[in-house]
Amino acid sequence: QVQLVESGGGLVQAGGSLRLSCAVSGRTFSSYAMGWFRQAPGREREFVAGINKSGGTTGYADSVKGRFTISRDNAKNTVYLQMNSLKPEDTAVYYCAAKVFGDLYYTQKQTYDYWGQGTQVTVSS
Repeated sequence: QVQLVESGGGLVQAGGSLRLSCAVSGRTFSSYAMGWFRQAPGREREFVAGINKSGGTTGYADSVKGRFTISRDNAKNTVYLQMNSLKPEDTAVYYCAAKVFGDLYYTQKQTYDYWGQGTQVTVSS
């Protein structure tokens, strides 16, 4: 069973930064495409950023492009989301997700096989 554990969320002022981490159990992390999604109260879970299994291909939602950076360390079984210039509208629970055998990055939540429990990010104005 694959387990994903997010960390790094918290409360930050607008304009600040946070780095989220997602540690993934198992020996086949390097074969997974990874994604970050977020869900604000009363809203659908939405794609934030994705990265393919090697880390060579990444993609972002338009709302975070230029502010957020996704990366991964396959030696540490960890994917990161560096979030800069945070805005109040970035407030949400952030989830990481894994897709087995991911040659690309994927934006549709239905594509992913495993999910973490989420970490809260709150940006105050």
